[in-house]
Amino acid sequence: MKHVLLSALLLFVMLSCKDKNNSSKPEKFLYDSTGNINHVSVIIENDMWSGSVGDAIRGILTKPIYGLPQDEPTFTLSQIPPKVFSGFVTKNRTILKIEMNKEPSINFVEDVYAQPQKVIVLTGKTKKDIINLVNDNGQKIIEVFRNAEIGERQRQMAKSPHNYTSIKEKLGLTIQFSSIYETAKETDNFFWFRKDITTGHSHLMIYDLPYTAIKKNDSTGMQILKIRDSIGKQYFKGRLDGTVNADGNKVSSYMVTEDAYAPFHAEVILDNKPAFETKGLWELTNDFMGGSFVNYTIEDKVNKRWVGVEGFIFAPSVEKRNYMLELEAIIKSIKID
Repeated sequence: MKHVLLSALLLFVMLSCKDKNNSSKPEKFLYDSTGNINHVSVIIENDMWSGSVGDAIRGILTKPIYGLPQDEPTFTLSQIPPKVFSGFVTKNRTILKIEMNKEPSINFVEDVYAQPQKVIVLTGKTKKDIINLVNDNGQKIIEVFRNAEIGERQRQMAKSPHNYTSIKEKLGLTIQFSSIYETAKETDNFFWFRKDITTGHSHLMIYDLPYTAIKKNDSTGMQILKIRDSIGKQYFKGRLDGTVNADGNKVSSYMVTEDAYAPFHAEVILDNKPAFETKGLWELTNDFMGGSFVNYTIEDKVNKRWVGVEGFIFAPSVEKRNYMLELEAIIKSIKID
């Protein structure tokens, strides 16, 4: 019995020491990150920012976004000299940091000064090293920062989620957006939601199509545009539709893809499924309304169908970049059963 008690005491002491050792390594405390959507802090010396290195960075991160009626930069940049990069400014959500007198490299790190946070560090011995890194990795840098902003917008909207359970019941999928969106139209296989925004409104539509509706070939992009135009004709009428013009003729006004602006097409993966991404401009026939749209048509092989999700906005006289990012964030939250 004595030996049993001694063994138990020894085990207790060992476990206590282990717990003590673990407790001596407290978890790193991080504040919540801050910053406006689509804003990137660039930590770089003033002379480099005003020269060729700054030009290279601006050439990548502020290039115009495709699919907007007016030119808007991919990101808005704020330059911060390294000597003042401390305290509150280190909490910004997306940071590009330039460090000199080191071997050329690019590092993608997370939650360095706050959370969630994406920090991209470019190092080099010369300005040419930094310029080459920016040009060679430009698309990756954009992708990392943009995904961070999409994630942040999703996190913000999740604070006040919608409760439209009929989406899952009728279409067998879930998609996350805020409760401020209202139902504009609902059928067995079609949903249209809208939200009032500054000087206009933002729209989201979700629907499914028979598997035979789209054939994967060189004309898939055109097939998708014809489908979205047919949906526009059926559901999205203009304010003048049904009125009579000065010649006594009945006006037909509905949403179509704008022909004068070539849509962007790409094959992507969404919810681990093949999908076609389409971005462009829409307009109303026989009217002057129009705006931007982003469409994802997802191949649902399991259920032998196509799922379409599209966001579009009407927002005259204001910037549209952040509104479109919100719609893309909503679409990319989709989960198909």
